[in-house]
Amino acid sequence: MPRKVFKNIKYGKIAIVIFITVLIWVWADLALDEKHSVSDVTIKVAKSTDRSLLVSFTDEYLSSFSIGNVVLKGPASKIADVRRELNVGLLEFEFFLDPQAEAMTEPGAHPLNIPAFLRKSDQIKKHGLIVETCEPENVIVNLVKLVKRSLTVQCFDESRIPLKAESIEPSKVDMFVPEDWQGEKLIANLLLAPREINQARLLAIEKIPYIELPGGQNRKAANPVEIKMPPAEERLKDYTITTATLGLSVSENLQGKYKVQVTNLNEVISPIAVRATPEAKQAYESMRYQVILEIDDKDIKNEECRREIVYNFPEEFISREELVLNQTPVQARFKLVPISPEPE
Repeated sequence: MPRKVFKNIKYGKIAIVIFITVLIWVWADLALDEKHSVSDVTIKVAKSTDRSLLVSFTDEYLSSFSIGNVVLKGPASKIADVRRELNVGLLEFEFFLDPQAEAMTEPGAHPLNIPAFLRKSDQIKKHGLIVETCEPENVIVNLVKLVKRSLTVQCFDESRIPLKAESIEPSKVDMFVPEDWQGEKLIANLLLAPREINQARLLAIEKIPYIELPGGQNRKAANPVEIKMPPAEERLKDYTITTATLGLSVSENLQGKYKVQVTNLNEVISPIAVRATPEAKQAYESMRYQVILEIDDKDIKNEECRREIVYNFPEEFISREELVLNQTPVQARFKLVPISPEPE
């Protein structure tokens, strides 16, 4: 069988044709450039910034700056990918400013050209896009030199009420703060949740103190401290609230139409046994109403109603577990009596 011989095959020409074809497809894609406007774009201060500097945006010491509108331009396929990722929440345009990378080293106000800053970012380059325009085009970056001070660590609950700790080790931490911070401002905060307070009563816990700088920027200390809270039984004592005032919670639908008659009033306003700190006990006694009876609209259907009264403990002491009821809750017995209209 005769052997077939392939001659004169121009492999170079074939390669050139393929190359030109690819170029045509690439050029066609590039020729279909589209634009896409993005409004949810934020510039933040990089966490790697020198801790001795306070970096903020505008004269309000903002820790981040939102750009009103950024117009991105690129091949239709790239724009489609970005649009899809934004829609499903897979893409978030957050950019981080490193002052040193932008040649901002001296304290004072420094203008930042936003389009130029965004165009250099890896996030924009990775998506194969260019930044065409921004609104606004510039923002002022403020650099303030901070000084190192020794700060006293203070515990607070979630309502920002000070807590007295049994021990805090170390009791002071060195942090960078504004130069004008003096005296009472030299406090490092330790915000403790109820769960952490309870845990610290049993065993010391570790947590990192922080300060709140101008503009609401939180800055953490370099190292954690150990906190031990006093045991609950040593903090709470038995008290009796001898005078209780009753308040009624009645809807507008019933007001002026029905009178509430509590048939066991003496029991409802009888002395109240509590376990509390002295501060919590005093605050509870100072409340306008120590007990509250809640009346429902449907109670008009019943000849006599029964409902547990609400002990009107101040919320701040409940959250810190400094005020608890030390008796069985009292159940009020009451009825709603229609008020006769006054004769004309």
